[in-house]
Amino acid sequence: MMPDQRLSYGKKKTISDNTLAWLMSGLFGIFSGLFLVFGYQLEKYDHIVLDDSNALGIMVCIMAVLTFDVKHIWDAYLRTYQGKKFLGFIDLKAYREKRSKEVVGISFFRDWIILILLNIPVLLAENPGFFVYDAQSELNEVLTRNFSTHHPLLHVLLLGGTIALVHKLTGSFNAGIFVYSFCQMLVITAIFAYVITYLKKKRAGKKACIFWMLFYGLFPTVVMFVLCSSKDGLFSAFLLLLTVFLLEMTEDVKAFLADRKKTAFFVLAATLMPCFRHNGFYAYLVFVPFAFIYFRKELKSILPLILVLPVALYLLISTALSGMLSNEGAHHQEMLTVPIMQLVRVYSYEKDTMTLEEIETLQSFIPSENLELYTPRVSDMVKAGFNNDLYEQDSKAFWDLWWKLFTKHPMTYLNAWLLTSYGYWYPPALINVYKGNEVFTFTYDESSYFGYEVELPGTRHSLIPVIDEFYRYISIGSFHKDVPILALLFSPGMMLVIYLFMMLYRLSVRNYAGVLSFLPIILTWLTVILGPTYLVRYVVYLWFALPLLFVKSGTVCTKKDKKQA
Repeated sequence: MMPDQRLSYGKKKTISDNTLAWLMSGLFGIFSGLFLVFGYQLEKYDHIVLDDSNALGIMVCIMAVLTFDVKHIWDAYLRTYQGKKFLGFIDLKAYREKRSKEVVGISFFRDWIILILLNIPVLLAENPGFFVYDAQSELNEVLTRNFSTHHPLLHVLLLGGTIALVHKLTGSFNAGIFVYSFCQMLVITAIFAYVITYLKKKRAGKKACIFWMLFYGLFPTVVMFVLCSSKDGLFSAFLLLLTVFLLEMTEDVKAFLADRKKTAFFVLAATLMPCFRHNGFYAYLVFVPFAFIYFRKELKSILPLILVLPVALYLLISTALSGMLSNEGAHHQEMLTVPIMQLVRVYSYEKDTMTLEEIETLQSFIPSENLELYTPRVSDMVKAGFNNDLYEQDSKAFWDLWWKLFTKHPMTYLNAWLLTSYGYWYPPALINVYKGNEVFTFTYDESSYFGYEVELPGTRHSLIPVIDEFYRYISIGSFHKDVPILALLFSPGMMLVIYLFMMLYRLSVRNYAGVLSFLPIILTWLTVILGPTYLVRYVVYLWFALPLLFVKSGTVCTKKDKKQA
């Protein structure tokens, strides 16, 4: 290639890269504008208002401002790799230090111990732990030997088996709950310690590592689910571990595959992750083809086996446990949450447009007493009465009705779906979907951010009441109204905006490795917006994986790459 040709090619590449960066920053602006304006309308009016010209004008302004601002921030960050300060005054060199392998290896156990010590005061304050979110029903399955596939059976056996065993030995359910909470804490904090170790290998500075250590050990949203008996903590921890392994794999796939211990733990993490939440399986299943495409040069290695083996192992474990323990039929309503809520919203708000035949068909699938319990933001009471047997016999009737009503009321359908999911993408959303619901020890009023309580047969005996009151305030108190700006750090919507910002930036610089590594998280998030409501428990992995967003990802840089940079 002649010099003038190389110069022309370089200019074209620069123009192409700049166009891609503008496209990605534009997407961020568009998504953010939609999130903020439509989220506000859903929060205030229970539906979106498309004919509000003022709102549409504000949305366009937000989109334009954020597009230009984000592009400026991305350009400023890229210049830091040329020795310049970020935005002209922030020095990022302190966050990019090299560390020896010896120091990194030794520090894992020290960091693990520190994280355990940081969690113990909260465990004592919430003694015997946060025993909530279907905890009682999972324990009862073990005690009565009457199992259901409604909850992941592996988690049912771990939770219920541990508590039942300790109760048999000590006569105390509280002791069993405490032991389970403590053991879960050991597993999750070990994974956190591994993440901190990875950050050190990726040149994270000492201050940055201390910050993320304190984040894992003290930030309430994280600690809540480290010490909560729900399946969400372990699911998110294994999803986090899978993400770390994918980052390492994309950096140097040959070195990763040569390390038998890491490949074994990769398979273990990818297998156990969906065992604690079924939607994790669908996310991983969709991820595998993308991984095959990215690692297409390694298809003759052991890599395909490593990627596919977790799918086979999960199906084997799931089928075996279900076959041995449960004779219950399928719970189709879990997969049909969105269409069920769409049909019921039409029934609740547009019943006069339905024919008698349509009403009777709907009531054959969902009893009238459940139809009357419709609340826009949570589907639990409505879908509880869903006729699974009839659906298995005649699913066509269900979908024919769904399509007929969709053609009549498309906006009603859209609002029904958005109202059960907007809390995941609207940062200021108040998470209070259970307002008015009575549980074992309180009635939800100000907030339902976190379950907080101890379900029977456990009882709370706080050893540090001041910490207990603090967690109660954040979980079900008025914290999110009292300090709305600080509360954004606790918001699923804010976490989504941060991830969107980082993923679009990586696409803008063609860092596909950095996107692929987070693809299981992204795909898992996409499954929850089709779920029954918006709660932190379903997306706590966004907080768990947050430190990983702030490390440089991709293939290992060579000396030649560094000179070109």
